[in-house]
Amino acid sequence: MLVAGEPSGDLLGARLMVGLRELTVGEVEFIGIGGEQMIAEGLASLFPMEELAVMGIVEVLPRAPRILRRLRQTADLALRERPDAVVTIDSPGFCYRLAERLHGQGLPLVHFVAPQVWAWKAKRIATTARLFDRLLCLLPFEPALFPGMRADFVGHPVLEGAAGQGDGAAFRARHGIAAAAPVIAVLPGSRAGEVRRHLPIFHATMQRLCVELSGLHTILPTVSGVADLVRAGTQAWPGPLTIVSGQAEKYDAFAAATVALAASGTVALELALSRVPAVIAYRLNPVTAWLVRRAVKVRYVNLVNILLDRAAVPELLQDDCTPDKLADALRILLRDEGARAAQLFDIDRVAAMLGQGGEKPSRRAAAAVLETIEGRPQ
Repeated sequence: MLVAGEPSGDLLGARLMVGLRELTVGEVEFIGIGGEQMIAEGLASLFPMEELAVMGIVEVLPRAPRILRRLRQTADLALRERPDAVVTIDSPGFCYRLAERLHGQGLPLVHFVAPQVWAWKAKRIATTARLFDRLLCLLPFEPALFPGMRADFVGHPVLEGAAGQGDGAAFRARHGIAAAAPVIAVLPGSRAGEVRRHLPIFHATMQRLCVELSGLHTILPTVSGVADLVRAGTQAWPGPLTIVSGQAEKYDAFAAATVALAASGTVALELALSRVPAVIAYRLNPVTAWLVRRAVKVRYVNLVNILLDRAAVPELLQDDCTPDKLADALRILLRDEGARAAQLFDIDRVAAMLGQGGEKPSRRAAAAVLETIEGRPQ
């Protein structure tokens, strides 16, 4: 049983499904919750994953009754079907509550993606060790942070999908974009709330840049859960705009992009591993932002910057997430080849730290799940 609650977890879940199918030679069945990518791998989702893709205390409260109802449904499914293992993927707000309901019921519980205890909520170290039989970590330093349990560094599955997979020339030809035209990939987020907050700011940013840069083209990869919202919000977009969906189109779009403007999240790492120089932005509800500032212990939100402990990729968050500041940062990357090259050099260092070039993270994660089920090395 696999449970994902947002698009980034859907990507991890889909790749884990591929790894499990490879290692079992197809002798595996899946139940649970997932999005379009896990569904494409054969999962019949219990309910639409998008119902769980909510972030922030203020945003969650109005949906709490529905989320609690979905929590009961998910726990009931696990207890009724008795899967060989339950793998929860990221989304700790939902997944840890599910684990609380399933703990002690004789089901092996594996959590995929360590909670960011190095950034905030260090109390989750003890909670994770109490609830789960195994933890699969994406970052090399994370297993040591969970001494009370079996925790394994498996690498980041984004390495399997982002690096070197796109065909930029084919994308430009397919969508009528000139080979020499400057292109910005714009990614306002995968949750409805993120799109509503970021799209107007990103729209105003592009208005400033389109005035200065002749032939500037925008490509906007999106996901099914917010595609209608994105299309409605870009009716008056400045300059030529191409909206695409699907993994293959997204990676082709990344390969075609000169630079990117993206909301903070897994997509920022996907851009980095696709070697696209980027500016990372984010704006939260003011109340949520105030609470986060009081709790978070790290200086950066982008994984490239966290691992290097410096601002290799520009981050413009909250009050700094304005059209003027975003346009200034993008203007540097568009005009200064040296700035783009410096960011790409740092990205390559981080890719090596995350395990690029080794065994597929999805296979390592799958092997750990099977080892947990069988109680012996594979």
